[in-house]
Amino acid sequence: MSAVIVTKDTFEQEVLKAEVPVVVDFWATWCGPCQLQSPELAKFERAHEGKVKTVKINVDEQPELAAQFGVSAIPTLIGFKNGEESARAVGLQNADQLAAQFL
Repeated sequence: MSAVIVTKDTFEQEVLKAEVPVVVDFWATWCGPCQLQSPELAKFERAHEGKVKTVKINVDEQPELAAQFGVSAIPTLIGFKNGEESARAVGLQNADQLAAQFL
């Protein structure tokens, strides 16, 4: 299962209106730790299938969203529940850390 790619046009539908908590991964293709984050996010999502959703936002392609959420370092992971920010982590997180922070 691969994470959904979100843009400013799909953010509201995919994140704010989601029926389950959403973890948004702000990343970039050139970011080494971001590349390591992807398999941990996938592992986290598989372990909690149906209870959480993960999406990715490329900060180079969506600078408005990165600015809107004050993302100044990547990877930055922001959790949303019921359309509101519920948690935030900066830097590489393993699947257990993700579960502890975002569920």
